[in-house]
Amino acid sequence: MRKGAKAAIVGTVFAVMVGGAGYGAYNVVTAISGDEGGSGPAGAVTKKSGPLSKDEVKDSSSKFFTAWEKAEPAEAGGYTNFPEAAEKLLTAYGTDAHITHVKIKTHTVIGTTVSFAVDATVSYDGKSKPLAYDSELKVVRGASTGAPLVDWQPSVIHPDLRRDDTLFTGEASSPPIEAVDRSGVVLTKEKFPSLGPILDELRAKYGDTAGGTPGVELAIRRADDNAPDKTLVTLAKGRAGKLRTTLSATAQGAAEKAVKEYDESSVVAVKPSTGEVLAVANHRADGFNAAFQGTLAPGSTMKIITSAMLIDNGVASMSSPAPCPQTATWQSQTFHNLTSMKPNPGATLANSFARSCNTAFVKLVDGTEAHPLTDASLTTEAQEHFGLGQNNWKTGIASFDGKVPASAGPDRAANAIGQGQVQMSPLNMASVTATAITGAFRQPVIVSRKVDDRQLATARGLSPNTVAQLRSMMRLTATSGTAAQVMAGLGGDIGAKTGSAEVDGQSKSNSWFTGYRNDIAAAAMTQEGGHGGDAAGPIVADVLRTGG
Repeated sequence: MRKGAKAAIVGTVFAVMVGGAGYGAYNVVTAISGDEGGSGPAGAVTKKSGPLSKDEVKDSSSKFFTAWEKAEPAEAGGYTNFPEAAEKLLTAYGTDAHITHVKIKTHTVIGTTVSFAVDATVSYDGKSKPLAYDSELKVVRGASTGAPLVDWQPSVIHPDLRRDDTLFTGEASSPPIEAVDRSGVVLTKEKFPSLGPILDELRAKYGDTAGGTPGVELAIRRADDNAPDKTLVTLAKGRAGKLRTTLSATAQGAAEKAVKEYDESSVVAVKPSTGEVLAVANHRADGFNAAFQGTLAPGSTMKIITSAMLIDNGVASMSSPAPCPQTATWQSQTFHNLTSMKPNPGATLANSFARSCNTAFVKLVDGTEAHPLTDASLTTEAQEHFGLGQNNWKTGIASFDGKVPASAGPDRAANAIGQGQVQMSPLNMASVTATAITGAFRQPVIVSRKVDDRQLATARGLSPNTVAQLRSMMRLTATSGTAAQVMAGLGGDIGAKTGSAEVDGQSKSNSWFTGYRNDIAAAAMTQEGGHGGDAAGPIVADVLRTGG
């Protein structure tokens, strides 16, 4: 049971209520003494229509702000298209969250969108702190009368509020932690912004057992009980417990810097000999930890697992013929290579892997007469040898274990080249690379299992013969294949695999890249980043240069 002051649930915005739409049904019940929003007298009303004027937008938002400042939630709610929900949240804003002395200043009015700044005070148990943040709202016409109304969303009151979240001020739900890296360096979200949400998760999970005591704070408590609170203001600091992570401050710093160069990017680095996560960084507008929880097709980086399947099942070896035609058809679907790729009828599996030839792999997906493959062969390889797709990873924070479903029809071939129904995260692909070069599956962890004695996932791993061939093919890719330009200048034992995944509705493919250098393996993904070497590749290379 979470601790802390009880808070009213943030008003729900029903799915049918998009802008002013859907409000009319609500209005029939509530508008006994007035028009929607409670701003007009009873009686017949002429419905307004057409685009909102600048004066209407300014006037309606100004009235809402004034009522909010005066701590009159019912009146403020009346200027929205969902009065009950707005009133409930604005009431909790003053009572449960203890926020007072609100002052609101409009920044800009662009069309029907009003951006504004809030300055207020949070007071609790004799302690007070300032609260300042920016937010925005939109003004719409109500469905019944067309009157200008604030389009109600919880994010109007605070940009980090989501549906059914709560605001509260009181004793924190868990004590603070001082997270440190593998060498004892303190990790903070100020120094490593990507770690902000991750540190919140670690605090929620390990705060009660790390030896600290809770403080007093204003926080957002998520509707999802598994999601950590988001602290907005700390009124009284608690005593932090110490939590050692597997991260490397050096690798983390490089990862943070690298992802900033490409929007919608994520990267993970692991130590293949132990499975320890050395770095995790995201540069995304939504703040989502896609590095650990992303669920996207990995493109041709999947060919590491597909190659292992071919080798383990006796279908091919790295020196076996694997011709690369311009097209290949599997069960009525035609697959293509990059338009710039020339056919190579004499290619080996290693050549086709290094060039990332899709058609070569599609032609092998059925196996041979002596060594046939099935719809489940790739799934079995992924689960039994690489530890993927069984929903049993316990990394220390929320993570995705990969998905490689047994697929019939054209998806069987698509899965083999990292499209179809296959889904991965950068964490999964960094782990795949670590398994490929060591032969052992070591479930990635960001906190040692010794901290909480949790059970880690296991898998058979790979034979020395399979490992030797995968390493050779990845090295060939890094030195003379599609990853050569990105990996140039990196010394030591290196290898890589590029990938690009086409996504419906996107003008550019998602960029994927995974590689290793000595005892560090990394994988990155950039949404709409193009080819593997265009965006994800440089990110991985920058992390590999640190050496962990």
